[in-house]
Amino acid sequence: MTGSRREDQGDLAAGDFSSWVIGMQGAIRGEHGAEVPCDGCTACCTSSQFIHIGPDETDALSHIPAELVFPAPRLPRGHVVLGYDERGHCPMLIDGRCSIYEHRPRTCRTYDCRIFPATAVEVDDGRKAQIARQARRWSFALPTQADRDRQHAVRAAVRFLGRRKTVESDGGAALSPPQLAVRAIEIHDAFLGSGEKADRAPLVAHQRRR
Repeated sequence: MTGSRREDQGDLAAGDFSSWVIGMQGAIRGEHGAEVPCDGCTACCTSSQFIHIGPDETDALSHIPAELVFPAPRLPRGHVVLGYDERGHCPMLIDGRCSIYEHRPRTCRTYDCRIFPATAVEVDDGRKAQIARQARRWSFALPTQADRDRQHAVRAAVRFLGRRKTVESDGGAALSPPQLAVRAIEIHDAFLGSGEKADRAPLVAHQRRR
């Protein structure tokens, strides 16, 4: 997010699938940030995205003007959202660079557009066309059977969630593409298996655990 480059330079190496997924699970759990080789790409900063900031993120909040945040809908008091300007750009993006990069919110630290090609979930919001273009450039390596099995499990989780349409813990609201992709990464371990069993058996097990 700290420079500029052309958008038509071909495929980008996304890394080995299993290593990336395991790392992404840790990022989702808040154990660490996502290490994304952005190479100057600012698509996520210029695509009309709302950035959630938790009440514990005092460092990030101290570097963002109070007038730029507002209470986060449907979340407890203290949770806020950083909006975007009339161009759809994050207001903290100045001259093509994040002005608070070392102090950026957790949402930014864990965001990784590789989650879309990893899950085969399409970004269907026209305002996020830049993210969709960047996501399509990523190419994962599948050097081992374990990588291929994990990819199958992730895609099986997406199909399972797609059939359910909603998640009760989200108040019954339909999952957005990013939410669907994140949730699939979170639960895909339950779908690790082989053949059709990876699609079917975990459905019963998952439902029993609820």
